[in-house]
Amino acid sequence: MPITIGTRDLIAILPIAVVSLFGLYLLLQSVFAPRMNRIIIPYLGIVGVVLALVSNFVLIGMDTTAFEGMVRVDRLTVVLNFVFLITAALSLLMTISYHEQERVEFLEFTPLVLFSTAGMMLMGSAESLMTLFLGLETMSIALYVMAGFRRTNRHSLEAALKYFLLGAFATGFLLYGMALTYGMVGSTNLTQIANYFAQNALDVKLVALIGLGLIIIGFGFKVALVPFHMWTPDVYQGSPMPVTAFMAVGAKAAGFAAILRVISLSAFSISFHWTEVMWVLAVLTMTVGNIIALVQDNIKRMLAYSSIAHAGYILVGIVASNDMTVPSVAFYLIVYLFMNLGAFAVATMVAGQNERRVKIQYYHGLGRTQPLLALAMAIFMFSLAGFPPTAGFIGKFYIFSAALQSGYVWLVIIGVINSLISVYYYLNVVVAMYMHQPVDDKKLPGVLPGVGVVILLAVLGIFYLGIFPGTMLSVLR
Repeated sequence: MPITIGTRDLIAILPIAVVSLFGLYLLLQSVFAPRMNRIIIPYLGIVGVVLALVSNFVLIGMDTTAFEGMVRVDRLTVVLNFVFLITAALSLLMTISYHEQERVEFLEFTPLVLFSTAGMMLMGSAESLMTLFLGLETMSIALYVMAGFRRTNRHSLEAALKYFLLGAFATGFLLYGMALTYGMVGSTNLTQIANYFAQNALDVKLVALIGLGLIIIGFGFKVALVPFHMWTPDVYQGSPMPVTAFMAVGAKAAGFAAILRVISLSAFSISFHWTEVMWVLAVLTMTVGNIIALVQDNIKRMLAYSSIAHAGYILVGIVASNDMTVPSVAFYLIVYLFMNLGAFAVATMVAGQNERRVKIQYYHGLGRTQPLLALAMAIFMFSLAGFPPTAGFIGKFYIFSAALQSGYVWLVIIGVINSLISVYYYLNVVVAMYMHQPVDDKKLPGVLPGVGVVILLAVLGIFYLGIFPGTMLSVLR
């Protein structure tokens, strides 16, 4: 039976196509263009992302499948596309400033960000396990290269190698799980998988459950769930700061998009089989991430363990497995975007050339030497800790409300306790900035324009979603 591709199919992947075409164009531009023209490559990348954002509005209101059931376009697809594209745009803005600070040419970097973003969007719109795997590998291969982009830095090369080896190992689990699921269902289509589980909810074969378990392990690596988190602190520390920010937000959002599609939606009818497993993973992830973060003196490693803890909070929404799961998780991913990218933007400025100043001690006295930068960092720390009226508070409140609705009282109690634990290491940064003398007399340079825009947008996003969450929540519902 011949496969025909129509206008509806092309519209369904319009944002992905725009990003991919810009990536291919800029890849050629970085090789063949004169040196003076190469300076504009990151700016052209931002133009491509903005055009993709505009094209994403075309998908609003659509609820359909395309490419013979390989791609799904619905409200979740549109929201996730916005998350991925905004992350890419802000990361490219950070890259422009990072390039000025490091005096290093990032010619191939912009195309890699665009290709990775295309992979993330493909994961968010996947209606087939094959589409999901294609998006995952497109995203991951680009991230492996980006992690080792500082070729003369041994920490960056170590990060790339660890990420690649452990990523390939985790992919093996994921593929084996997909193969077992296909063997039992006879299809890779997520709707047909959902129908299979619904029809056999009380008599699911062991092989199908093993396949689902292996898929959870594969996704657990991508979102850094404990005990699949080992790569996270080393990779975050060694990667260039914009890559760490892009990875911490984009890759995590893509991983949870896949979990929503495959676990929460397709396996919803057998949720009693996997919610207890996820319950344990959520508790382990929150607790281990927060406790180890307490003793970190490196801002990148602290934010790495913080991201592990936040993966645990998001997993609480997955465990809830009710009508609040998708909107609460999607809202938290949007909030997490602004909190984390803002924190890494400030860290980029403080770190300086070659990222020599990544210890928390270098934040001592920042409130006196750079008051606006310190104020922004304090806002990001308060939001990550979950203080009102920031968006972090609303995000956690909504996630925990979803769990309470399903009766997971003890899970919520453990989550609240973990949030209280996290206050210590987040406020440790604030105390360093406002209650300590600077460790040296070195003055930080002025805030670079790209980083300044990222910080400003992140602060506005945090307060808007924290004070007026109703607009976004109504859309997500």
